[in-house]
Amino acid sequence: MDTDSARPAVTELRLSAFKTHRGVTLPLGPLTLLSGESGSGKSSALQAYEFLARLGSGEPLPKAVEAVAGGAAACVPAAARPDGQGRRGFRLGCTVDGPVGLVHLDLAVQAEPELRIVGERLTGGGETLLTTALTDPDRPAVQAAWHTAGATPVTRAPLPDDRLGTSLLPLRVAGKTAGQRLVLDAAEQVVVALRSAFACDPLPEVMRGDRTGAATGAGAGPGAGAVTAGRRGSGRGAKAAKPGGRGGTGARGRDGGAAGGWGHHGDEEPDEGRLRSSCDNLPTVLERTSRECARRHAVLVAAVREACAGPVEGLRAVPRQPNGVGGGQGVTVAEVAAVAAGAGGGAGVASAGRGATAGGPAPGVQAVIDRGAWAMPVEQLGDGELRFLGLALVLLTGPGVLAMDPAGEIPSAQQQLTVMADGMDRCMDDRQARELVSLAVRMAARGHVRLLGTVRDPSVVEGCPVCRCYTWGHE
Repeated sequence: MDTDSARPAVTELRLSAFKTHRGVTLPLGPLTLLSGESGSGKSSALQAYEFLARLGSGEPLPKAVEAVAGGAAACVPAAARPDGQGRRGFRLGCTVDGPVGLVHLDLAVQAEPELRIVGERLTGGGETLLTTALTDPDRPAVQAAWHTAGATPVTRAPLPDDRLGTSLLPLRVAGKTAGQRLVLDAAEQVVVALRSAFACDPLPEVMRGDRTGAATGAGAGPGAGAVTAGRRGSGRGAKAAKPGGRGGTGARGRDGGAAGGWGHHGDEEPDEGRLRSSCDNLPTVLERTSRECARRHAVLVAAVREACAGPVEGLRAVPRQPNGVGGGQGVTVAEVAAVAAGAGGGAGVASAGRGATAGGPAPGVQAVIDRGAWAMPVEQLGDGELRFLGLALVLLTGPGVLAMDPAGEIPSAQQQLTVMADGMDRCMDDRQARELVSLAVRMAARGHVRLLGTVRDPSVVEGCPVCRCYTWGHE
């Protein structure tokens, strides 16, 4: 794939028959926001996108559907009646733009009585590149046919019915003919775009260290609490993810703390240097990003200054102390500097995230805001300020800093990260929401970040010509 010509991106989401939606086509731009009454289907659209993203990342169908609240049964339109065999399901799809041009992916999923992908269609370049169909209900497979344009017009073979066939094509297509190469390029374009997604839902209570609600998943949106990605999986799932880069992806947890993650397995220690969806490890990531890119850190400080009450002269991470900075009390900047110096500078701060040594500081690091003559732990910020800080940090970073499994074989500079933020302006006032939109616009203009979110008040994008805001009502 010639990734220099364009960065693959999902430009359209189709909800043909998904939850409350029928025949809905949602164009997606660099910054797309959904607004409307509660129950109008805003969150359902983001859940559909994440479901496709998980399939594109190589997750098996039962794990991917966990992106939807209520699971597979909740995806089926309420008015859908079972056929003669008692089967019900849902349909959705997307369009991906990139070097190949527009590539369309459409799926038909059977949810009852057995969960399986019963139909898939991939088209692009004026050709039908892949079709799958369930021909034998007693076998856990679908019959696939993909474009060859050689001595044989199409190649037919069975594929598993719990995987996205598009993500499996690089394992099956030789790439010897022009038709086969078109199939491979189109499949890779779709997979790269889908897996370059990060669902972010900063949870203020978890960011303050209260994991009581997080342990049960209370208040967490799709993907909240996702931890490190990047472990190479095994088996078919690992190979399925190969088109976009690194190996397999596991189930992503929905709690606010330590469980789950695309590409994460339960026996794996979380990488504290990669930001999780709930932003509970923000101080450690903040310490890393402030060292690695001073320019973007300065942009983050400037954005926080506009969104937070009171003066903001700096934002830093220091080793957490049992008293003082770590005890939740404001301290002088000199005391903060002394703590950092006692930890051996930046290296000490980074190592503190892994745990404390005997007689040393308490485990972890503490994020503080410089207020001029004194410093305040970020835990003392309001809920809206904390959510702003987490989302702003996500918009200013990239796949290498987020707990996701990026398309490792393609340089990050040639990828577009899609940030999914359900309830983006939750807990925020108008000033904070507008500043976050302004930051998203500036980052999207660079071509590396896209944003799909839901908001309460569509007026936050007034005067923003590049923003698309759709207001949905009850059907």
